[in-house]
Amino acid sequence: MTTNRAEVAPAPAIDIRFGQVGLIQVLIWTTDPGAILDELTGRVATAPKFFQRTAVSLDLGPLGREPTVEEMRGVLEAVRRAGMCPVGLASGADAAPALSEPLDLPVLPPFRQFRPPVQAVQHAEAGRPAAQPDEQPEPVAAQLHHQPVRSGQRLYARGRDLVVTAAVGAGAEVIADGCVHVYGALRGRAVAGARGEPAARVFCQEFRAELVSIAGVFRVFETLPPELAGKPVQAWLDGDELHFERLGA
Repeated sequence: MTTNRAEVAPAPAIDIRFGQVGLIQVLIWTTDPGAILDELTGRVATAPKFFQRTAVSLDLGPLGREPTVEEMRGVLEAVRRAGMCPVGLASGADAAPALSEPLDLPVLPPFRQFRPPVQAVQHAEAGRPAAQPDEQPEPVAAQLHHQPVRSGQRLYARGRDLVVTAAVGAGAEVIADGCVHVYGALRGRAVAGARGEPAARVFCQEFRAELVSIAGVFRVFETLPPELAGKPVQAWLDGDELHFERLGA
């Protein structure tokens, strides 16, 4: 008599998932390590709990030239000494692929996608059939979340708005490619326009935020302005400046 024994597959050692990671970009305007260290140290001192040991991507686009490997090693050392952890180079700069291997850093997607002028788009699409006047893009429903977002939790609405009908706790993070709506207290971090949409906004019923970011421009709140604290507030971006205003004011 033969006994059949089921073969037990070994438990997997790893699993690979694609996920959204909130990543700060540091725009590099100079390769002077001293100047970078001085400015970053001052920024970190304003909000040490937020910036210390946080992962950052270095965007070399503003530099306007291709830095040498030795220059970039000095930049990386300055960023690390300021308490941040560089984890990649933004691919918006032409130099990023060439520097990636000697610096042992990956090339990451740029935060703000380049948008060609309207005339260029029209010229490129001149050979395509014209869209009918009544053609409209399919609407995308907002992502709804009805439970409190607790410390350490992160919600991300890809390609749409995020609506939270409960409170967002301190240390929690709510992120959307579109607008962020919080119909409760916002005590954590709110990131709207996560893929660089400057028209995105943040709305909340009770403003007690630690950080608000729109299209990469952010403000950290160590102390809340008295005129905004605990009030219904909206935030929007004008150029590279964040504005905050009480709703209904």
